[in-house]
Amino acid sequence: MRQVNLLDHRVYDHGQMRDGYRWRAGAVGTQLKAERMGATIYDILADTERTYPYHFHYGTEEWLVVVDGTPTLRMLWGERELRVGDVVCFKPGSEGAHQLRGPGTVLIFSANRSPDTVEYPDSGKLGAKPPGSVFRIADAVDFWEGELNQEGAE
Repeated sequence: MRQVNLLDHRVYDHGQMRDGYRWRAGAVGTQLKAERMGATIYDILADTERTYPYHFHYGTEEWLVVVDGTPTLRMLWGERELRVGDVVCFKPGSEGAHQLRGPGTVLIFSANRSPDTVEYPDSGKLGAKPPGSVFRIADAVDFWEGELNQEGAE
């Protein structure tokens, strides 16, 4: 059995230092060598910082547990300050859209599902994982564009 302690600073193995998105994180699921569940701990470094852009997954449910602090959760219905011990479920689809702002430490669980598609409503983008490509929704093309008909023409 593998074990990880969320309160040990060594749990943090990566981070982000982009303006507005400053955090450190630990891939807890990977550290546990989990196969069916993923979990990542995020320590959001200040009250003006966020984890990721506002987004939702089309096929993956996520759960959030507040470990420390009072992070602010943005969802479809508005914003709400969370507190230690709160648990939130982000369902697949637009009703599960979310973004976190610090300060605080949260543990986010998700099913290890692949492939996954993520939409970013504020910026009009769609992401595909794997391989991690992101596209502007406005660049959408007709389903049949580029396909040949029986005569070999588009």
